[in-house]
Amino acid sequence: MAPVVSLPVGTPPQTQQMVLDTGSQLSWIQCHKKLPWPSPPAAMFDPSLSSTFSVLPCNHPICKPRVPDFTLPTTCDQNRLCHYSYFYADGTLAEGNLVREKFTFSRATSTPPLTLGCAQDTSDTKGILGMNLGRLSFPSQAKITKFSYCIPARTGSAFPTGAFYLGNNPNSAAFRYVDLLTFGQSQRMPNLDPLAYTVVMVGVRIGGNRLSILPSVFRPDASGSGQTMVDSGSELTYFVDEAYKKVKEEIVRLVGPKLKKGYVYGNVADMCFDSNMGPLIGDMVLEFDKGAGNVIGKEQMLHNVEGKVWCVAIGRSEMIGVASNIIGNVHQQNHWVEFDIANRRVGFGKADCTRSV
Repeated sequence: MAPVVSLPVGTPPQTQQMVLDTGSQLSWIQCHKKLPWPSPPAAMFDPSLSSTFSVLPCNHPICKPRVPDFTLPTTCDQNRLCHYSYFYADGTLAEGNLVREKFTFSRATSTPPLTLGCAQDTSDTKGILGMNLGRLSFPSQAKITKFSYCIPARTGSAFPTGAFYLGNNPNSAAFRYVDLLTFGQSQRMPNLDPLAYTVVMVGVRIGGNRLSILPSVFRPDASGSGQTMVDSGSELTYFVDEAYKKVKEEIVRLVGPKLKKGYVYGNVADMCFDSNMGPLIGDMVLEFDKGAGNVIGKEQMLHNVEGKVWCVAIGRSEMIGVASNIIGNVHQQNHWVEFDIANRRVGFGKADCTRSV
């Protein structure tokens, strides 16, 4: 499950639930189709109730193909409005019209009109808050140079409330920072996502043992393969095969006889057990440049995927068709994660996210 924030959209504001996704650019909301419902479901946005809502026509510059950093396929619909459709890595489809709308936080505080998707044909009631480095992401359009969140650990079927800051975080004095890698137009490579929050990771420790993985495995090569990104929209962490194999070797060494034989979660994760083996495996540390590190406690190493089945929350990147390392939201739980865009860095700070304000 990805973190969800509730934000006030439109004038007057309508509260919309949006998945906080640092791995995508376009923000979109669930819009109401006037038919077949006589009134929109409460979770959806009704454009007719907002005085600041407008739809982008086909001749708008953003609607033209090959706009830099904006990779959504756009077409003209029968009303000469800008239509988009987008498939996410998990196969989810979002499509609708590109629109302009404000986020209205109070009478005195609102964003300028932002370009959003107004989705009408999706299988979910939530929208997406696109938070990457693209020029049409929410931070870029709203001129937000810093944001942070704290995702609480899921306990059973309960989903406790965490925290989300736009701007300065009062807890940041305790954060450890790692620099972002950024990529210019001349550095575009086939396997690279230049708009992701790419960090310099140098190693992995499990139960105090540093795994024999070369630091170059976590850095983009000439094709862009090996990039390491922080992605709140991905549930699991994913490693390229060179790293994944070493992690699995260590898990087998520690608790091999207890592995659930023949079981693979979601076709990506095969280090699974019939109970939480975290206490026997120990903590995991993702080591970053300049001595920074993200300590993942043994209680967060594994993820309860179904019933009593627990899996190490790491999948093989190859199985989702990417050549990148991805730090997913399970391994961000009970940490502040701050994206300091102005200073090109990401900060991490241990926290009890059920109590973080």
